[in-house]
Amino acid sequence: MNSSNKPIARRLFAASALIGAVAIFTPFAGAQDLPVNAAPAAAAARDTSIRPFQFHATDEQLADLRRRVLATKWPSRELVGDATQGVQLATMQKLAQHWATDYDWRRAEAKLNALPQFVTNIDGVDIHFIHVRSKNKHALPILITHGWPGSIIEQLKIIDPLTNPAAHGGKDSDAFDVIIPSLPGYGFSGKPTELGWDPARVARAWTELMKRLGYTRYVAQGGDWGDAVTEQMAVQAAPGLLGIHTNMPGAVPVEIDKALAAGQAAPAGLSADEKHAYEQLDFFYKHGLSYAQEMTNRPQTLYGIEDSPIGLASWMLDHDARSYELIARVFDGKNEGLTRDDVLDNITLYWLTSTAVSSARLYWENKFAFFAPKGIKIPVAVSAFPDELYQAPKSWVDQAFPNLLYYNKQAKGGHFAAWEQPDALTRDLRLAFRPLR
Repeated sequence: MNSSNKPIARRLFAASALIGAVAIFTPFAGAQDLPVNAAPAAAAARDTSIRPFQFHATDEQLADLRRRVLATKWPSRELVGDATQGVQLATMQKLAQHWATDYDWRRAEAKLNALPQFVTNIDGVDIHFIHVRSKNKHALPILITHGWPGSIIEQLKIIDPLTNPAAHGGKDSDAFDVIIPSLPGYGFSGKPTELGWDPARVARAWTELMKRLGYTRYVAQGGDWGDAVTEQMAVQAAPGLLGIHTNMPGAVPVEIDKALAAGQAAPAGLSADEKHAYEQLDFFYKHGLSYAQEMTNRPQTLYGIEDSPIGLASWMLDHDARSYELIARVFDGKNEGLTRDDVLDNITLYWLTSTAVSSARLYWENKFAFFAPKGIKIPVAVSAFPDELYQAPKSWVDQAFPNLLYYNKQAKGGHFAAWEQPDALTRDLRLAFRPLR
């Protein structure tokens, strides 16, 4: 490669890679980090059974968490009056105070354990998933995939509105069966012990999961890594997949991506929506990629976030500027789409499952350009939220998805759509998939 192109290549790669306890019946996911005998591992890989699952953290684990939070060795305060140096000390100390004194993981644990949860081994890895069937026998199955720094916690608020729409202002005919898996290396799923678990491999695993559940026609949804996996399912033309919905689409035109990689100003002739999206992406590539670059290049180096709960929390909060601003307002006592407990439920799940580093490895594995169109032929629906990494313009979405089923430019919401704006996302999913029922 010509040396003059190396900075551009590095920028393009960084952009492409950005997104980018005790179980009652099966070993805790962290046990997969230990050496295993080849014969039992092979036998487990052949086991296609689906087993019920619940999670119960020990009292010792929760006491240890509080002790570590209270024993945090704090850095000095940032030298600026905003977040340009990173997650602010005052925000983290408010988070720590709530975590150590008022927060109750048992409440979140009970909410999870009230849902039907299961584990099945696919391609050598235990895959955890929530599976809630609607009472409507004509319900459309929907597979929903989370991202980083999210988890199954992200989607809990949309389960009942999707499975029981009549109780939430919808029609019985809009009912879904909801399947929400934990990505490999995340939450209650197992941690891969071999290389190769990129979004395409996860997509194939999800196809196998839907086959095991007996679904021959279904739709899929995702944002962040969930979008990457869902789009790969569409590229692979997964049998039975009728269409997909994404709230963070790969829809950036090639010429726009090249201009961004070169650090150029927005090209002339862009519409207002296109220019706004360009500026959002330009800001994120310049100021928001540090976490993705580290996890893409050196995920194993992040020992600190596996050892310190406050280190983990600050790393997860520093995902993107708009999400951080919202969370900072939450810990200032403002009423937002998320609550303090929402935020801590998600962080605590990562802590209790020891998945800070194993989840980061997905960035290392990924080689797909995140925002580039993938040539998807099946029906696609898009919700464009204003505080997402970029609010995808309709013109770009039309180019990227020749079989565009639905597009809605939302007035409010950001990166964690199902978590922050569950009503808005639920409405979009009902409307988007009606033609495919």
